[in-house]
Amino acid sequence: MKQSEILQFLQQVAKQKISPENALLKMQDNGFTELEYAKIDTERTARTGYPEVIYGAGKSAAQITGIVQAMKQHEQPILATRVAADKAAAVLTQEPQLKYDEVAHTLVLSVAPPERIGEIAIVTAGTSDINVAEEAAVTAELFGNEVTRIYDVGVAGIQRLFSKLDLIRRANVVIVIAGMEGALTSVVGGLVDVPVIAVPTSVGYGSHLNGLTPLLSMLNSCAAGISVVNIDNGFGAAYNASMINHLAGGKQK
Repeated sequence: MKQSEILQFLQQVAKQKISPENALLKMQDNGFTELEYAKIDTERTARTGYPEVIYGAGKSAAQITGIVQAMKQHEQPILATRVAADKAAAVLTQEPQLKYDEVAHTLVLSVAPPERIGEIAIVTAGTSDINVAEEAAVTAELFGNEVTRIYDVGVAGIQRLFSKLDLIRRANVVIVIAGMEGALTSVVGGLVDVPVIAVPTSVGYGSHLNGLTPLLSMLNSCAAGISVVNIDNGFGAAYNASMINHLAGGKQK
């Protein structure tokens, strides 16, 4: 650590802006926090502009709680995705300040309310896609983006989509979430002048193949300007959309 950084921490302690314990923790920081089961990347925000995110599936409630507590020591915003309700309840007994979203299956703690800029439109083909859409929405909002939700406007009743076109076209980037055959992506891609991020979902009947059919359909879209993330990956879509929206400088259309 540079002497100027050490001096800055000492000055903050003298002004009682941070505690001596926190100052010592920061001065000893080697870029990650070592836990028995995880290494918390404390420099990710400085490198990439976005904090580390906890993938909750496959982790125990105790492990999620330990990671949350380590991140809180570094005053990082917290987002845990794919957290089942029973697991979230166990985490909340230890960290009640977290907010659980039962639809998105996320746990969130904002260090400070972010200044939200620009606009991301999140569009779903059906109501059954909303859990993936809400994972995207929660992520995008935590990362400082205005979000407009436009749900259940699939091609089976395409007039519903047309009634919302003004809202969709106002955004700097559009996330389109669809299961079944995934046709909504191509339709939206042909109607807007901004990047479209497609999310196939595992919603559909047998030959839908748990999301493989809309994934291939979206990858083969005839509309230009479309990128595709993995099946049910609302988080990944929101991360990319946030980067695009911030590159646009939060410009309002």
